[in-house]
Amino acid sequence: MSQALPAKDSDRDQRLANVLAEAADAVCRGDLIDFNSLVRAHPDLADELKRLFGTMLVTDTAGAVLDELVTTSGTASRLRSLSLPTTLGDYELIEEIGRGGMGVVFRARQISLDRTVAVKMILRGRLASESDLQRFLSEATATARLEHPNIVPVYEAGDFEGRAYFSMQLVEGPTLADLVAAAPLQQREAARIVAAIARAIGYAHQQGILHRDVKPSNILVTHDGTPMITDFGLAKQTGSKADLTRSGMLVGTPAYMSPEQASGRRNLVGPQSDVYSLGCVLYFALTGRSPFLADTPMDLVMQVIEQEPTPPRALRPSLDRDLEMIVIRCLQKPVDLRYESADALADDLEAYLSDEKVSASCGRFHQVIARVFRETHHATILENWGTLWIWHSMVLLVAGILTWQLSRSGVTARWTYAAVWTVGLGTWAAVFWKLRQRMGPVTFIERQIAHVWGASMVAIGMLFPMEWLLGLPPLTFSPLLGVISGMVFIIKAGMLHGVFYIQAAVLMVTAVLMALAPEHAHLLFGIVAAACFFIPGYKYARRRFRSQRKASFAD
Repeated sequence: MSQALPAKDSDRDQRLANVLAEAADAVCRGDLIDFNSLVRAHPDLADELKRLFGTMLVTDTAGAVLDELVTTSGTASRLRSLSLPTTLGDYELIEEIGRGGMGVVFRARQISLDRTVAVKMILRGRLASESDLQRFLSEATATARLEHPNIVPVYEAGDFEGRAYFSMQLVEGPTLADLVAAAPLQQREAARIVAAIARAIGYAHQQGILHRDVKPSNILVTHDGTPMITDFGLAKQTGSKADLTRSGMLVGTPAYMSPEQASGRRNLVGPQSDVYSLGCVLYFALTGRSPFLADTPMDLVMQVIEQEPTPPRALRPSLDRDLEMIVIRCLQKPVDLRYESADALADDLEAYLSDEKVSASCGRFHQVIARVFRETHHATILENWGTLWIWHSMVLLVAGILTWQLSRSGVTARWTYAAVWTVGLGTWAAVFWKLRQRMGPVTFIERQIAHVWGASMVAIGMLFPMEWLLGLPPLTFSPLLGVISGMVFIIKAGMLHGVFYIQAAVLMVTAVLMALAPEHAHLLFGIVAAACFFIPGYKYARRRFRSQRKASFAD
C-alpha cells in the first residue's frame, strides 16, 4: 500500500509545477523570463528552479520536468508513490518495470482474462494537466490502430477514478539501450534490429502516424530476438491540425531528435524526422553512444541543430563503409537529403544484410550538382540577415560611387580612401552585428561567418598600407576587392546556400573587369557588390515578413 504524500510536501511540489508551467506559458507567448526575479519570488524553490528551468525549455511541457524531479529528489520519490494503487479497474498492478517521459509501466494481471499484461498509466496521476491526459490517451489511440509484428500492441485504454491508463502486450526482454550498455552490437545484428524497426515505423507512417520519439529505450527485444517499438506518447497523426504539445516547446529526446524538432520548426516535422531518429539509433547500436554528447540539454539541442556528428568509423574503425554511409544519410541535417521514407531505409539495411549494393553509397551526377547549389540547414539564419543585407548593399553602393567620384576628381590622399573603406565598412560591420544581436540568440554558424567577414574587413584595410609600402599609387590593388568579396561568398555558399557560388563567380569576373578598366573600377564594384547582397537580402527579408505574418495570424 502506497504512503500518502504529506500535505506540506504535496503543496510544495504542486507550487513548483505551477511556477514551471507559468514560465513555460510565458516562453510560448514570446515573453522574456528574468530567471533571477523568478528565484527571488520563490526562494524556497530556488534549488529546484535552478536545476529544472533549463530542462523545461527543451521539453514539451513544464509538467514533464517533474519526471526529472522524480529521479533526482527525495521529496519527489514520495511523489512517485502518489496515486499508485495496487489495483486499477480490471488490473492488479504487480511491479513497476519501466518509466518514461509520459508514464510509468507496471507488470500487471488482467483479472477478467487472467493474463499477464503491461499497464501504463500517467506518471503524475491527478496532478497531470488536461493536455497531458489527452496526449497520454492519444498514445493508446494511435497505437491501437497499428497491427504490426514489430509494434507492441495495445489491448485497452481507459480512465479509472481520474487515472488514465492503457494495457498492452507484456514484452519480456531488454531494451536496445540495455543490450548496448555492455558493448556495441555486431554490425549485422544492429542492421537487423534497426531494419525491423524501420519497417514498423514505415507501417505507422502509412497509417498516418508519426512516432517522434524513436530511441533505444523505446525498442524492446524479445528473448527470441524480435525487436518491437513502443511508447508512442509523442505520436502525431499526419495531416491533423491538432497538436497537443504547447506551441514553441520541443518534443522528443534531445539526443535522438531531428534538427527540425530541436529547432522547433514543426512545419518540417514529418516521416523523415523519424528517419533521422532511426539513424541516431543505428549510430548508437554500432558505436555505443548517441551522435551528440553534452553536459546540458540545451547544449545538446544546439549541437543537434548546428554541428555534424563524429563519423561512426572514427569511433569504430572496423565498421563497414556501406553501413556508415547508411547512418550518414539518415543524419543529414537537410530533410530532403535523408531517405525519403523509413521503408527506403529498411530497404537499404536489408540490401546490406543480403550483401547487395546500398543506395546510400551511390550518387548520380545531377544529384551531386543539385546538392552543391541548394540551401543548407543553416540557411534559415539568412532570414535574420535579410534587412541588414539590404542596408549593407546600400553601404557598398555609396562607398563605390564615392570612391569613383573622388578618383575622377583627382584626389590622391591615401588616407581619404582608407577612411571610406576601412572606417566606413568597419563601422557598418559593427553596427550590423549589434543589430543582429538584438534579433535573438546568435548561432554558432553565424559567429563563424562573422569571423570570416571580419577577416575580409582586415584584408581590405591592409590593401592601403601594402600599396604605400610598395610605393604604388592609391587604389592600385582595388581589383582585389572583388577577389576578397568573392572568396567570402564562396565560404557563405558552402555554409548557407549554394546559390552564393554564382555571386562568388560574378565578383571574381568583376575583379578582372576592374583590372581592365581601373578608371571605372569602383563604380563597377559598387554596383555589382550591392546587387550580390541586395538580391538575397530582399528575398530573405520577404520570407521573414511572411513568416511573422503567418505566425501572427496563427496566434
